[in-house]
Amino acid sequence: MVSQVNEHLGIPTKHIVEWTRAFVRHPSPQTERFEHEPQVQSFIGERVVPLVQELGLPWRRDAMGNLLVELGPERADKSLMLMAYAMTHPANRMPNPYAGELIEDASGAYVRGRGVSEQKGSLAAALAAVKAAADRLPLRGRLIFTVSTAGETGRHDAALSICDALGFAPRLAVIVIGTTSRVALANKGRIDAIVTVRGKASHSSTPWVGVNAIDGARRVLDRVMAVDVGANKHPGLGQATLTPTAVRSWPEATHTVQDEVRLVFDRRLLPGDDPQAAFAAIAAAADIGDPWQVKTEFGPFMYPAEIALDGAFMRAVNGGCRRMGLPPPATFHSHGALDAGFFCFKGGEAAMWGPGAIEQWHSEDERIAVTDLIAGAISYLGMIEDYLCQ
Repeated sequence: MVSQVNEHLGIPTKHIVEWTRAFVRHPSPQTERFEHEPQVQSFIGERVVPLVQELGLPWRRDAMGNLLVELGPERADKSLMLMAYAMTHPANRMPNPYAGELIEDASGAYVRGRGVSEQKGSLAAALAAVKAAADRLPLRGRLIFTVSTAGETGRHDAALSICDALGFAPRLAVIVIGTTSRVALANKGRIDAIVTVRGKASHSSTPWVGVNAIDGARRVLDRVMAVDVGANKHPGLGQATLTPTAVRSWPEATHTVQDEVRLVFDRRLLPGDDPQAAFAAIAAAADIGDPWQVKTEFGPFMYPAEIALDGAFMRAVNGGCRRMGLPPPATFHSHGALDAGFFCFKGGEAAMWGPGAIEQWHSEDERIAVTDLIAGAISYLGMIEDYLCQ
């Protein structure tokens, strides 16, 4: 199976498998430096760019280091972006996370490694589809393949940088990430609300001299968690959620009444929700007054997304699969947030879709089946042909 040349792609399966293994072998984990993490930047510059050059594809990098490959007529009514990601979840407790092992057993062949089911397998599949399109298809619309420096950041900065470099937002955008090969018809958005409570430090033997920021933070937590976020409901996504995700206090010293506590609240957004109104409700609840000082900041943010089952995106997906002799993909609704919402906000249609099982994300035995990898590449190629070659 691994030695075959796929008739649709014209690329040996073993090449796509080797690309995937090479991607895994170059670590590109999320760190506190996010898109500017040197390993993420070097993954694009030292691993992906040389392969793109070897394949004879035109490329450039934008101000954030994102990779752009652009094919087809510059001024076209139709434009399609395949947006892949460089950044992965950290290795955590996964054994041999960057070995890029090829495992073959009775159930089939798999590539194993960190990020392979979430970002790097679908990246290889999309690159194969773009190479096949460049070699085999008479493109009548603009095809853009990007590798974003994001992937685990929870914000749209890289997507914005890519569109600034292009000078436009695409009509259709595939968020190239493992979705168990299903199309996400909708996904929630997200605001991180960052609440800082300040008091007055003192020695813990005389707490009455200080103003304990922890006591204030407890009041903030109780009040914010009482905010009603269930007024709106979505048929596929249910209701919005509000979750405390981090708490930290200062000074980091023993026997000290704390003078600062920082809390982070994750507020999930439904399609149609007003992010500013959602933030304002949290800020109002967090304002507990004297003797504490409270500041609430609008943190990292992602728009919700939704596309129609009979819209241009799904017509291209289903038509492309039919062209390739594949069944139409299943659909689902995602509680996670990625860049699809940004492109929908810009007036296009976008959805997460790609090979790689969601239940494998961040796991200690993350892997992708070679059959899924190749089927994903063929599906992407079918969508490109159906949308950009008619």
